[in-house]
Amino acid sequence: MAAGLVRVLLFLGLSVRGPAPAGAAKMKVVEEPNTFGVNNPFLPQASRLQAKRDPSPVSGPAHLFRLSGKCFSLVESTYKYEFCPFHNVTQHEQTFRWNAYSGVLGIWHEWEIANNTFMGMWMRDGDACRSRSRQSKVELACGKSNRLAHVSEPSTCVYALTFETPLVCHPHALLVYPTLPEALQRRWDQVEQDLADKLITAQGHEKLLRTLFEDAGYLKAPKENEPTQLEGGPDSLGFETLESCRKARRELSEEIRRLKGLLSQHGIPYMRPTETSSLEHLGHKTPRAKPAEQLRGDPGLRGSL
Repeated sequence: MAAGLVRVLLFLGLSVRGPAPAGAAKMKVVEEPNTFGVNNPFLPQASRLQAKRDPSPVSGPAHLFRLSGKCFSLVESTYKYEFCPFHNVTQHEQTFRWNAYSGVLGIWHEWEIANNTFMGMWMRDGDACRSRSRQSKVELACGKSNRLAHVSEPSTCVYALTFETPLVCHPHALLVYPTLPEALQRRWDQVEQDLADKLITAQGHEKLLRTLFEDAGYLKAPKENEPTQLEGGPDSLGFETLESCRKARRELSEEIRRLKGLLSQHGIPYMRPTETSSLEHLGHKTPRAKPAEQLRGDPGLRGSL
């Protein structure tokens, strides 16, 4: 029995010694933070921390490319956040619990652009959070050194990070136009000229610029499975050019004439909105539909008009 115990101890890498001499200090046991779920080799492959997809290609101002391949961390409360520019954002719970949380808060996706300025970096397609994926927006701010300065969660599953770096302290460090190749700069010049000449509308100007930024690799084209604006919504009234607006007006006028013809053909009177308002002003009210009667046998439903 004793020989078998010795073999077990040797297999575990423990030395077999005699009793400790009197007065000798006891061995100190140091517990390390739990790494359960964070690339633990003893876990199944599906249980390790994994990203859903590869990050987008590095893009934007060239002087920021040197940040690629580096990571910056910040510990707030019991969580450690790690931001790897042009790669991803992760969160690690600093606890001794056996199921400490670690997850991906977003993968490098695209820039946010406004007023000819790179406003922030969007990290999307993070780990599942309820019915959607976690995402993070990283704002770049001027600082004396490269560091992750602040992390918050302004809304559920959406995180806001502030990354300070001396690389953006110059007033022109985040301008979009200078980073574009010459061909795309000429396209942008033409778009601005068309807007000044009133050949395109503000909606058309915005759409053309977005297409230009997509061609530059700064923005990603919407996926086919992403929800789009329903017909009749606010965005459906925007026209790229004045000619498209005039064409839509002619089509609406023809449709109105066709509907008026149908009403006249069936002997149904109609009046213009101005005539309706004038009658109400004189005390003549247009007939109103009677309230729907409640259906028998189902007190929770009402009939439709």
